[in-house]
Amino acid sequence: MESYTIGQAARLLGVSVDTARRWADAERFPTRREGTRRMVDGPDLAAFCVQAAQEGAEGEDEAPYTSARNAFPGIVTAVKLGTVDAQVEIQAGPHRIVSLLTREAVEELGLAVGARATARVKSTSVFVDRP
Repeated sequence: MESYTIGQAARLLGVSVDTARRWADAERFPTRREGTRRMVDGPDLAAFCVQAAQEGAEGEDEAPYTSARNAFPGIVTAVKLGTVDAQVEIQAGPHRIVSLLTREAVEELGLAVGARATARVKSTSVFVDRP
């Protein structure tokens, strides 16, 4: 299971680090301590990403989430595996992206709820990368 620092969580949420800290302080998503760092478990962050997108993700320091070169960095919020195919949902700031790919590709990339991933869009195709 992947874990994220508050700074990494802020980037995935498309908000400032201060906003992510305020949300964590307000217990909008759970955090834990690893030494001096506050960490967020991937599945908890994925659930919050979905909730925040549904609520409109209102925060004081928010700026519109933009992508460069059609790349949408985000967090995997759902994986549905079929016999041969798979469906992967990524929450990239306020954007929910759904990609259909092979089950083999999902397994090779290690895509699971809470994992960081980037959806790359070209024409009608969506490609998923892992860092």
